[in-house]
Amino acid sequence: MEQTVAESEASLAPAPGLRANILSPMETLAQSISTIAPTTTPTMTIPLVFVLAGNGTWLAYLFATAAILLIALCVSRFARYTSCSGSLYTYATSSLPPAISGIAGWALLLAYITTGASVAGGFINYANVFLLSITGKSAPTFLLALLCVGVSTFIAYRDVQVSARLMLWIEAISVALIAIVLALLLWHNGLHIDHAQLHLEGVTPSAVRLGVVLALFSFVGFESATTLGAEASNPLLTIPRAVIQSAVFTGLFFILCAYLETLGMHTAHQNLGESTAPMRVLANLAGVTPLGPFIDFGALVSMFACTLACITAAARVLMRMGHNGIVHQRLGLAHPKNATPGAAVLVSGTLTALPVTFLALRGIAGTDIYGWMGSLAVYGFLTTYGLAAIALPLYLKRNHRLTSTSLILSTATALAIMLALAGTLYPVPERPYNWLPYVYLAYILGGTAWFALTTRRSPPQSNS
Repeated sequence: MEQTVAESEASLAPAPGLRANILSPMETLAQSISTIAPTTTPTMTIPLVFVLAGNGTWLAYLFATAAILLIALCVSRFARYTSCSGSLYTYATSSLPPAISGIAGWALLLAYITTGASVAGGFINYANVFLLSITGKSAPTFLLALLCVGVSTFIAYRDVQVSARLMLWIEAISVALIAIVLALLLWHNGLHIDHAQLHLEGVTPSAVRLGVVLALFSFVGFESATTLGAEASNPLLTIPRAVIQSAVFTGLFFILCAYLETLGMHTAHQNLGESTAPMRVLANLAGVTPLGPFIDFGALVSMFACTLACITAAARVLMRMGHNGIVHQRLGLAHPKNATPGAAVLVSGTLTALPVTFLALRGIAGTDIYGWMGSLAVYGFLTTYGLAAIALPLYLKRNHRLTSTSLILSTATALAIMLALAGTLYPVPERPYNWLPYVYLAYILGGTAWFALTTRRSPPQSNS
């Protein structure tokens, strides 16, 4: 017991230069909510899931929510006893061999970076949708990418508290607009059951399984509040709550949106999977046409907020990796004036900007950037979630807190993640998605080789 208490107290010590106890529970929750970016799911992800699952879209989100809740319970168990800026990477480091924990660090870093690049692609798409509806002209896509990532990096570099507050308000307004449209849609068209959805007409089990895999992308990053362990107030209480609350809130919201969007598009006699702006169609159907452009703008700023959240989270993972000697030690230092991981933020912002800007210059559409980068991010998140689930019982046993419930939870979570990974590999997706597993594998092998080189030079510092 004394060992556990000592470890918990040590974990509460902030990383060098970061300000402790500056983020409120709501600001901590905002980090997870903004990384999820709930506004992007009704506007971009649900239509993509509908292409696969059809009338089973709501069921795909129900299964995805169940899987995420299992993962959230595992993460929250860790967050009750330890908190720091390294998130799931630190959890894996606490119990797994150094080489395996190194994989967790590289995987989580890639996950946040590619999620940021993905939603920057979504920003490009909706920025031009919004500009075309207002001015009739579009802007160069690579300039929009640099604007989104550049401003996000600047805010994350300056002040994490300002970042959290801004993200909270952006998402709150965006989600409120979508909720208003859905509520008015029900009121305007009357309450009735969509039998096609409840009876799963035209839906096959394989279609739902593929839909679940894509639906999981709606949730990735829900655990990013754990990256603020050095800066949150009362982190051993607020961070576990933020992780669970973000998973529950967004899961219920996504299931409701999936069902009502499918219902509304059926009523409008339009195909949800073919719609480029489904919420605008539903706003027209609900009799609140002026809200359509506002929702498009809400999606735009939500994707900016998600980019900001991803850079914020990636920088803190990179900072912890620098502290452990896996990357250059300068990345493990905080800015002396801003009390943010300044160097790590700049590197994270640059890494986020590179793929989205390169693809934009090649003429790739923002929606394709969103899909490609988002699919790559799923591999990183699932890897890290799986390693955290495996590490949990080892950590609890070492601290004499392992119970049969925790062991069952860890096993169920690991199995769910293995099934999700299998769903990304078979049936083999179309190009370029079929290349993404190999890109991810090459990246992990490169990270492992780098870890081997750095540990030969000097052993990494242990996490406290």
